[in-house]
Amino acid sequence: MITTRFAPSPTGYLHIGGLRTALFSWLWAKKNKGKFLLRIEDTDLSRNSDEAVEAILEAFNWVGMSYDGEAIFQSKRFDIYKKYIQQLLKEDKAYRCYMSREELDTLRAEQMARGERARYDGRYRDFKGTPPEGVNPVIRIKAPKDGYIRFNDGIKGEITIASSEVDDFIIARSDGTPTYNFVVAIDDALMGLTDIIRGDDHLYNTPKQIVVYRALGFKIPNFYHVAMINNEQGKKLSKRDGATDVMEYKKMGYLPEALLNFLVRLGWSHGDQEIFSIDELIELFDPKDINKSSSNYNLDKLLWLNSHYIKNMPNSKLATLLKEYGVDIENNSKLDLILNATKERGKTLVELVNQINLILKAPEEYDKKASKRAFRGEAKEILKRFIILLKSWDKPLDTPADYHRVLKKFVSDNNIGFGKIGQPLRVSLLGSMTGSGLDEIMAILGVDEVAKRVNRALISLKVN
Repeated sequence: MITTRFAPSPTGYLHIGGLRTALFSWLWAKKNKGKFLLRIEDTDLSRNSDEAVEAILEAFNWVGMSYDGEAIFQSKRFDIYKKYIQQLLKEDKAYRCYMSREELDTLRAEQMARGERARYDGRYRDFKGTPPEGVNPVIRIKAPKDGYIRFNDGIKGEITIASSEVDDFIIARSDGTPTYNFVVAIDDALMGLTDIIRGDDHLYNTPKQIVVYRALGFKIPNFYHVAMINNEQGKKLSKRDGATDVMEYKKMGYLPEALLNFLVRLGWSHGDQEIFSIDELIELFDPKDINKSSSNYNLDKLLWLNSHYIKNMPNSKLATLLKEYGVDIENNSKLDLILNATKERGKTLVELVNQINLILKAPEEYDKKASKRAFRGEAKEILKRFIILLKSWDKPLDTPADYHRVLKKFVSDNNIGFGKIGQPLRVSLLGSMTGSGLDEIMAILGVDEVAKRVNRALISLKVN
């Protein structure tokens, strides 16, 4: 059974790069009807935070990526790691190293002076003497000295590294706490991971983890190392390039469907298709199709996708989501009119809220430049005549089409251009020249509210 995982450290929020890696792992497990596991790598007790754990779980819940079983916390597995450390010591596959910090610093300085790569020289690998006093030893694993460490990366192809490049790295610190590469290899093996999909910043951790796998007789999984996400200039993505915290995207009004669609296309493709449902992604995704090169973050693409999902979302679902952003129109009899008039203009839920409030809330002030342009010449008389026609209209006024007929007749009867009524009417109703179609706005407000806002504008703007 294909089993994948996502293993974040709870030292901060969930980064969108992490979410993309998790998405790739989740899709691959779902496609193969396998398991997707969540492991919290919280062995660095000094940097962990409960808030960060909650932020990670909240992000997974928001995007709808469920994991199998309970989240696994490495901090609760120290006894397991200690057992394997003792096993390696007993089998002479690991050893205690008594090298002091001063000795290590001196060694590195000498190596750098000779132009060599700084590395541990193995001086305690076969040490049988009396341990020096006052030094709490670290535990180092015996890495192979000869040959090569090879593995086939599902994205990058075959990776070959000389064994001499991997020194006897530390698997337990002097205080007994295990190190990253050691616990990751043990957990991946014990959790039955078959496929490891992760960022390529872990590429050179893989040979070390393979050393652990082999020393303990574990089966080596398949590896896929995904290139990083860059900004639009091709450099490392940072906070300056846009929000990187997954939950910030929710606050800014992005839909999880749009964010996942956006992230999957950062490095993976299926022909020229841009928009995918989750079911399509599960059917089509294969990590072997992930690009070798880095992908560039493109905010315009994300906005375009988000706009698509907003426009195509059922109005009832959209209304439910909008409640979190301070707009409650679920029980409004004109729900469909409101959303049909505004969702073409809202690329995010926040923008959509602004468009809705622009209509539902009477303007408290009027844009000066727009007012000056709109209320020229006969604007006052034109508006008054329009309100008279609107109130005397002898047919039902319910839909935008109904109000459009009134506008059309008014323009024709008065032999004026549409702008003569359109501009002052729009400023009266919304306070500015922006917003939805006038026929849609009036259908939402109704005759009485339209008349009320026009009269208020004429008074407020002192139009005589």
